[in-house]
Amino acid sequence: MSDQSERWVDATQLPEELVALIDTLRPGEELPITRNGETIGTISGSFPEERFATADSDDVTVVATAMKLSASARDSLSERLGPGYLVLDLHSAPPTVDVLLVPPVSPQLIANFRALYPKARVVITEIEDAELGVKYEGPIRRLLDAGAEAYLPSSTIPRLAEQLDRTMTQLRQLTDGASIPLTIESPRDRALE
Repeated sequence: MSDQSERWVDATQLPEELVALIDTLRPGEELPITRNGETIGTISGSFPEERFATADSDDVTVVATAMKLSASARDSLSERLGPGYLVLDLHSAPPTVDVLLVPPVSPQLIANFRALYPKARVVITEIEDAELGVKYEGPIRRLLDAGAEAYLPSSTIPRLAEQLDRTMTQLRQLTDGASIPLTIESPRDRALE
C-alpha cells in the first residue's frame, strides 16, 4: 500500500475548465467536490513556492488574519501596509507568522493562539468596513461609539498617569481646548465626506 503523501493528480489529466477553476483559488480558499449533493472532498488553494520564500524572508512581516476576511479585504490591507508586509488567511499562513490579527475573543482562545504561534504578536482589532463587507465590533468600539473619548489599557497607576496625561494633551491640541466629544472614524463617516 502506498504512502498517502505519494498520492497526486496530474493537472494535465483533468478537464481544462476544472484546472482553470483550481488556478483561481487563493491560498486558504476551498473548492468542495460533491457527488449527489454530498461533499466527498475539497481542493484547497496553496502557496506558490516563491510566496513561501517571501513569507520566510526577514524583510517581510507576515500578518495572518484570524477572522474571516474576503480575499479583496486581505488584498486591501496588504496594499495599504505596503511591500514590507504579506497578509494571509490564518489557514494558509505558515506557523512562523509575525503578527496575528484577531477579533475580540475569549482569553482561552488568545492562549491557544499564543501556543500555536509562539513567535507572533497577537493584535486584537475591532473593525468595520462596509465597503469590503467586514464587521468585527467589540466592547471597546461600542463604548467609544457611545461617547467615551479614549480607552487606556494601563497595567499600573504610573502607566495610567502617563497615558492619561498624553491623551489629555493630545485631545486639547485636537480640539483647541474646547470640550468636543471625539468619535471613532467609521465607514459611514467616510461615506458622508
